[in-house]
Amino acid sequence: MTRESSPRPAWKNRWFDTAAPARADLWRGVEAQHRVATMRLVDNLAEQDMLEQLLEASKPPLPPGTARLGYLLSTPFRYASPWPSRFRRADHPGVWYGADNVLTVAAELAYWRWRFFMDSDGLKDGHLVTEHTFFRARFSGLQLDLMGEPWSRQRAAWRNPSDYAACHALADAVRGRTPPVAAIRYESARREGAACTVVFAPAALSLPSPPRQQTWVCKTTRQAVMFLHDSDSVEFDMR
Repeated sequence: MTRESSPRPAWKNRWFDTAAPARADLWRGVEAQHRVATMRLVDNLAEQDMLEQLLEASKPPLPPGTARLGYLLSTPFRYASPWPSRFRRADHPGVWYGADNVLTVAAELAYWRWRFFMDSDGLKDGHLVTEHTFFRARFSGLQLDLMGEPWSRQRAAWRNPSDYAACHALADAVRGRTPPVAAIRYESARREGAACTVVFAPAALSLPSPPRQQTWVCKTTRQAVMFLHDSDSVEFDMR
């Protein structure tokens, strides 16, 4: 569980002048088993299509500006989760997280897979195997880079593994600025030196053509989280 305190702002207002236009290819990973789950409930493809339509109708409406994006980009903006994330308070509008490369995506997913696994009494004495789609998106917009000066002076606050208070305060400030800042680039708390990006503006995202996707299989145990894709593999020791 994350903790929040009420610190004084970890920045000076003039630091926002460092926001600059940026373009980047970002990777994100999503669990790829929802269609497998629904296929178990139906007898034919017509029933599968009907079930998918019913599920879609039960979801919150898409926020303005997200309909053109497709589900890989629009889904994070669609839900106001009761659980906070690094740059989003609980029940606040959704944001989209990505990383500069697939290894950083795997490191971030590994931590949260392991947390889910250890918090589930029925799982933590065994193992959990899941399938994930890693895909590449393109970002273009005004960006604040916390890995550069002067923001990097507060590196410990941005990378705190459990207290997101400073990041939440910064996200609140960014959302209220004019011109609007579309994203924040920051150092991963799970992979030192690696870059992640949180995107607030759906219009700043697009999918390349042709799409770039990879399928990774993940195995989670008490001791480790392992990812495998073709001949590529990575293992994270969680002990």
